[in-house]
Parts: sequence; structure tokens; C-alpha cells
Amino acid sequence: MTAYRTQLPPRRDGVGTLLRAEWTKFRTVRGWVIGTVAAALVTVLLGLMSAASTHDSCDNGATGTVCAGGPVGPDGQAVNDDFYFVHRTLNGDGMITVRVSSLTGRIRLPSPDPRNQGDARLKSGVTPWAKAGVMIKDGVRQGSAYAAMMVTGAHGVRMQYDFTEDVAGSPGGVSPASPRWLRLARSGDELTGYESGDGAHWTKVGSARLTGLPATVQVGLFAASPGAVTIKQGDFGGTIVQDRFAEATAVFDQVGLEGDTAPGEWGRDDIGVRYETDGVTPHHPGGMTRSGGTFTVTGVGDIGPGGEGHKIEDSLTGVLSGLIVIVVVAVLYVTAEYRRGLIRTTFLAGPRRGRVLAAKAVVIGAVAFAAGLAAAGAVVPLGTRILREGGNPMLPVSAFTELRVVVGVAALVAVIAVLALALGVVFRRGPAAITTVIALVVLPHILATSSVLPMEAGRWLLRLTPAAGFAVQQSVPRYPQVDDVYSPTLGYYPLPPWAGFAVLCAYAALALGLALFLLRRRDA
Repeated sequence: MTAYRTQLPPRRDGVGTLLRAEWTKFRTVRGWVIGTVAAALVTVLLGLMSAASTHDSCDNGATGTVCAGGPVGPDGQAVNDDFYFVHRTLNGDGMITVRVSSLTGRIRLPSPDPRNQGDARLKSGVTPWAKAGVMIKDGVRQGSAYAAMMVTGAHGVRMQYDFTEDVAGSPGGVSPASPRWLRLARSGDELTGYESGDGAHWTKVGSARLTGLPATVQVGLFAASPGAVTIKQGDFGGTIVQDRFAEATAVFDQVGLEGDTAPGEWGRDDIGVRYETDGVTPHHPGGMTRSGGTFTVTGVGDIGPGGEGHKIEDSLTGVLSGLIVIVVVAVLYVTAEYRRGLIRTTFLAGPRRGRVLAAKAVVIGAVAFAAGLAAAGAVVPLGTRILREGGNPMLPVSAFTELRVVVGVAALVAVIAVLALALGVVFRRGPAAITTVIALVVLPHILATSSVLPMEAGRWLLRLTPAAGFAVQQSVPRYPQVDDVYSPTLGYYPLPPWAGFAVLCAYAALALGLALFLLRRRDA
């Protein structure tokens, strides 16, 4: 006789089954669901309140002050377009060649008395990105397309075009004993820049294709100098940044024009000049003097990317608060089972502990991503609109960049939730895990962006800690050809958006690896 054996159904502990079980577990605990919704609401409400309380006012009358934002470049980005331009009209193709024999300037000395800002406090010197050279530009309107060959104060010869593009030529400065020849040639939409040390042997620096450049353009000489930026440590932490007036003066000779250029005198335009309150007197204007074939041109301002104004991520001030709530939910999602002894039941249903951990990570990551996506998708466009209605100038960004910020914030919240879950497995105690996550993620971000630490120390925190992931919020990139203060307090992170996010992902992967190791070594 054969003994009767009960036919038990095969045990199912596949990933799909575990995912369904973990999702059912999460959605049936009311506190976890409420906490997730609360995190999204906190992010939105705090962001909108911050935007509504930010107002700006300005005079857009006869003084020429720009009220809402500065000039916009050909690609829709904010730009600086302030310089002195000596130019003539060029029809069709052509070329300009010039020798630059000198680049000097003046910089205002620091003064403890803000009223003492006269010319008596100007000393000789040039800023690193003071620039002078030849340019072909689509008219004299600020923000119009251009290409330029230039010498700079400390970065050698450069070819720059359309404000964001920069190509390096040979290093070194200029002087009467060591002049530089510059050449800029146009052929249709393509502009090519050359340099020479003797005017006979030429080296190509770069070329640019300015699509849609009209047949009639302006060609000539220019000079500009951004302000002299100094940074010093504050007495009680943080940094003090001072931007002092500077001007650049260049001497040009052996000017040669080829092509169909308009006859007559050279035009002179102090593009972007700022006026005093009387609406008539220029504030530190540029100028040009001519002696035979020698031109001496003085200019102030800069030609390049702009950073004056609010960014779309300024409406994300509630992310930190919402993130703390998500961290609490993610930690409790696993530590509650340890505290009540239910983790044993979980492992009986799914003996492969690695799969259980993966299922929990996928569920909490997906829930956090959905909450972050809903919150960021609501607060970014609404907060930006409120900021604009409050008279605040906004830095324009493309629709793709705005989408990247929204999705990046959602991914940031999701990965931090997975990190919190992993540390919950490691510590098995909610308070310890929550404190550790806040110390690793939230605290470094606060210290780096609130002027508590020196600027360089804050940058290192945002390179080496999981707080590097907050770089996904940054919508306006850093440009190497701009001598500006790209500090964390102003919303600029030391790593590119996805590089910073990769640092956070590395920490989350490391925490998951440690959690898996301990799961397999320790008793439930």
C-alpha cells in the first residue's frame, strides 16, 4: 500500500508576488499613506508660500532700468550684453583684421564707506575676463547673435559666440612689445576666427554657425570688462562677496575690412549703458578716441551668460521638509516590522531575503517617486508663475530643463527613501535610522547653503556627502567663461546635476549592500 500524501501547492516567492505583497502591506497601513500624501502637500504649500512672500519692485521709466529680467540670447537664455562697440555695416560676406597692442584697465579699490565710490578710488588693473577684440553682430540690439575674437585679461585669446560658447586660443596677454593679430571672417552663416603673432602666419581658433544670421550685420571693434569680484570670510561664518566696478581699454591699429562695408564714419554704441537717476548722464560710460589709424576703445560690462534673477528651483523650498516626512515613512516601513516581530512572517513568506529587500526598495522608491513627481510637477510651474506676478525677474529655461528639474526632484526623493529604508534594515530602530539619514543628507545641505560654512567647505560637503544629489534641482548651469560667484548659497552646486545625483545613488547602493549583508548574517 502507498501512503497518502497531501498535495501542497508550490510556494511562490517570486519577485512579482513579493512586490504585490509589499504594496498591499504599504497601502493598508493608513499612517504610511497619510505620511506620503502629507510630504507632497508640505512640499507644495511651503514652496507656494515662499513664492508668494517674495516681491520685487523697480522703476521702468525714463531711467532705463529693466524691471523684469535682462536681455535674452538667441537660444532664449538670460545673457549679459554690455560693451562699447565701434562698428560699420557689412553686407554679405566679409572679414575684419586688427592688431591689438595693449589691454589695460582700471578697478575700483574697496572702500569701507559706500559713499566714497568716485574715480579717485580707481587703480590700474584688468579683471581676468576683461576682453577686447573684433566682432560681427546682428545689429546693436542686446541679446542679438554674434561671434567675436578677443584677447582677455588672464585667459589668453578666445573665440566666443552667442554668449554661452567659448573656444580657447593661445595663452598669454598683449603688450606693445608682444601684440596679437585677430581676424574674423564671415561666409554665409559660418564665422571663423583666427589669431596670429606676426600678422603673416595665421592659426584657426574656431568657427561658429549662426543660423538665421541676416545678410546685413555690424562689424567692428569692442571692449568690455566685468566687475572685479572679491570673496572673503565673514566674521561669523559664511562669505562676503563684493563686485567692484572695472573698465577695460584696448588699443587697436592696422584695422582692415574686406567685403561690402558702408562708407562713412564708424558708428559708436555704448550697448547696455546704464544711466543715472536723471535719465541722461551715463554711469561710467565707455568711449573711443582715434588718432589716424589707431583706435583706443574703453568699455565696461560683459558679454556672456547672465545670472541675475530668480530660478525655477526657487519654488522648491519645501522639498527639505517634505523629504524629512518621506524619510520617516520609509524607515517605519521596515522598522515597524522589526518592532512588532512581523519580519519573521515576512521572511517565512519569502525566504530569499535579498528578494524581500529588493521588493521593499522598489515599493518605497516608487511611492516616493510618485509623491515627489506630483509635488514638483505642481509647485514648479505654479511657484514660477507666482514669482513672476510678484515682479520678480525669472531666468528663462527651456521646457526640457524644467521637465528635468521636476523629474530630477522626484528621483531625488525616491533614492533618499531607498537609502532610508536600507538604514532602517541596518539599525532596526527608527530613531537611529532617521537621525542618520538626516545627518547624511539634510544637515550637509543646510550647512552648505545657509552661509554657515566657508564657501569652499560647503562645496566639498556637496561633493562628498549624499547631499550632492540636490544638484538635480539646478536649472542654470555654471559657465567657465564667467568670473562669477557660483556658490551653494546662490543655488549653484559644485557637481553637474546628474553627477551629483550619481553620488547619492552610490550611497544608496552601498547602504543596500550593507543591509543585504546584515539580513543574511543576523537572525530575524
